[in-house]
Amino acid sequence: MPELKRLHSGHAPAVLAFELLNRTYFAASISDRGDDFFDQFPDGYDALPAEQEAGSCAFYVLVADDGSVLGRFNLYDLEDGTANPGYRVAEQVAGHGVATSTVRELCRIAAARHGLRTLRAATSHANAAFRRVLTKAAFVPVGPASAADLGGKSGIWYQRDLQP
Repeated sequence: MPELKRLHSGHAPAVLAFELLNRTYFAASISDRGDDFFDQFPDGYDALPAEQEAGSCAFYVLVADDGSVLGRFNLYDLEDGTANPGYRVAEQVAGHGVATSTVRELCRIAAARHGLRTLRAATSHANAAFRRVLTKAAFVPVGPASAADLGGKSGIWYQRDLQP
């Protein structure tokens, strides 16, 4: 049974393998990370635990029984009881409810572990899968997202109020 775990330095090889294996799949629906991300992966990855410790972000990985990473689930911009969630799941598990169930779990963790009251996520009009996951995870549309919010694309902001 896959388990959602807080990201730590020991996850680095599995996270890199996950990103490489799914790079083309991810690029079909979101902006590609670019060659520099992969060339400089150790440096970028090593900065993540410091961001977590500073309390501005919380990073999680969905780990399969064999230790491989099936997804990354993150909380960004933690401030004043609010954060922005984001995720990506491996192509091999996409469409099987993994993203929805894990986003729901992330919402529980956000309230219980991080004391968050509200999660807000922006997604482009073209990213129907993310919109479906948000809706199934009890997020509601709250207004338009600008091109500045979404790297040049327009879209929708969703919000979920959390209960402790």
